[in-house]
Amino acid sequence: MSETITEHEAVEEPVFEPTAEAVSDEQLVAMLVDRARSEGLQLTGEGGLLQQLTKRVLESALEGEITDHVGYDKHDVAGRNSGNSRNGTRSKTVLTDVGPVEVKVPRDTAGTFEPQIVRKRQRRLTGVDEMVLSLSAKGLTHGEISAHLAEVYGAEVSKQTISTITDKVMEGMAEWQSRPLDRVYPVVFVDAINVKIRDGKVANRPIYVAMAVTVEGTRDILGIWAGDGGEGAKHWLQVFTELKNRGVEDVLMLVCDGLKGLPDAVETVWPRTVVQTCIVHLIRNSIRYCARQDWDKVAKDLKPVYTAPSEAAATERFLEFSEKWADKYPAVIKLWSDAWAEMVPFLSFDVEIRKVICSTNAIESVNARIRKAVRARGHFPNEAAALKCVYMALMSLDPTGKGRRRWTMRWKAPLNAFQIAFDGRLTPTDQR
Repeated sequence: MSETITEHEAVEEPVFEPTAEAVSDEQLVAMLVDRARSEGLQLTGEGGLLQQLTKRVLESALEGEITDHVGYDKHDVAGRNSGNSRNGTRSKTVLTDVGPVEVKVPRDTAGTFEPQIVRKRQRRLTGVDEMVLSLSAKGLTHGEISAHLAEVYGAEVSKQTISTITDKVMEGMAEWQSRPLDRVYPVVFVDAINVKIRDGKVANRPIYVAMAVTVEGTRDILGIWAGDGGEGAKHWLQVFTELKNRGVEDVLMLVCDGLKGLPDAVETVWPRTVVQTCIVHLIRNSIRYCARQDWDKVAKDLKPVYTAPSEAAATERFLEFSEKWADKYPAVIKLWSDAWAEMVPFLSFDVEIRKVICSTNAIESVNARIRKAVRARGHFPNEAAALKCVYMALMSLDPTGKGRRRWTMRWKAPLNAFQIAFDGRLTPTDQR
């Protein structure tokens, strides 16, 4: 983007002005649109009405800034021999939400004017950075974002510039990952998403996400961690110790997908926490061992097991399931037998709690957004790039807040059930 300096003001372009009498915002907009149409001026695109209005707004703001700086209005005789005065303008092209806009930035003779609305060496307004971050969070690659800005706004933005913009989130990510947490959570959901990372060679690496529900019934992503393929219990002990150091003194229940070493690590950090295996994941894993024509039958026969009124009843139903399917699908029987100890805890709780902890559906919507962003990238050059992509996807969740409000209302009954079932461990006074 070029930058030229002019010592004298250029010839002013036509300005869209309302009549002298007072008009409402709606009337003013209508007048501007009508005039633009009558003169054959496009509303959008290069040289369109929106670009010209953006130019006028920016230049008016800059004019106000230099007036405050030098202490007198433009052409005011009070500025003579004042020690500092206006000194022409510098033409500068900045990228805005409506495309590239050339603005005239005023200067002063002392060279002390520091504009704020369009800072020195600034080439993009903040809205453009937010747009790039939003597109990146939705899974677009740097090349796709560059092509999108060129196609829609006629702006040439290099992939390196886009990378620089997205790299800014890393500082915020570090602060977010180390922020203080609540002292107690009724439920923490833990799940893993595999991403492809090129570390010498492209290989699948897990990115772990921990999401909690607060005592107010809101969702809170506690953190994200990249797995290194090392020993499971050791890895999870580090994660849970980090959460405890950030203030988490108690977790009532932790729901996971049978992650290796996790129950032992939980017991070390939070001895009273109940570890619950995700039923939905168990069913999905069971289906993988079955022929397509048996999927519905197996799922139907498993339902009496995880909806049984007690552990004893669940054991009876599982024996019936085993007699029917053991010969054809022994791997399914082994899967449930191995996971039994972490599968049955929720059977001793109220139905409201069962609805919450029998599956990780609460975290599935979060994972779906992450997977969408990750798949669009193919693979990542390093671990930091993968974590940045996941973090940006998480920060773009529920921008309107509607999902948060629905979630809070849905959690009222379960939270009351948790308070009773866990003998007062879950109380508002436990929060910071």
